[in-house]
Amino acid sequence: MTFDALKPHVSSIVKNEDLNVFEKLQSICSLLHKNLDAYDWVGFYFANYEAQTLHLSAYVGEPTDHLTIPFGKGICGQVAESNNNFVVPDVMAQDNYIACSITVKAEIVVPLFVEGKNIGQIDIDSKTIDPFNEDDERFLEFVNSEVATLMNGVDINDILLT
Repeated sequence: MTFDALKPHVSSIVKNEDLNVFEKLQSICSLLHKNLDAYDWVGFYFANYEAQTLHLSAYVGEPTDHLTIPFGKGICGQVAESNNNFVVPDVMAQDNYIACSITVKAEIVVPLFVEGKNIGQIDIDSKTIDPFNEDDERFLEFVNSEVATLMNGVDINDILLT
């Protein structure tokens, strides 16, 4: 499915009043994982600024031991500090990469902003080298802008796995 074809599905999930926030995040992860070939692991991490850590929320893909990631560590931790998208065509070429699985070849992480503050991120792992491009970035920015509308007033602790 194309990014443009997926956008209305993302918006529909966000607007679904029968789902709580965690269920919506889980549904978005499932939608992307199912419909985008290179999206082998899809998850949301949320920031705890006091502890300077990211905490895993909803995800689809192989289980991970990385339920908590310190700011600055790995691709996700770097995005927590930089507030910028990070596309990694080949994870083996990154010095500060935290290996989740030996099958992961590439990663893209896009920060999630609410009222100008980076509250978390969407993280995508791929078993394919260099599958992500600017279109993926723009699409994931759209996904995060939709998710941001859910987050006002949400206690992040209520949607974490840790």
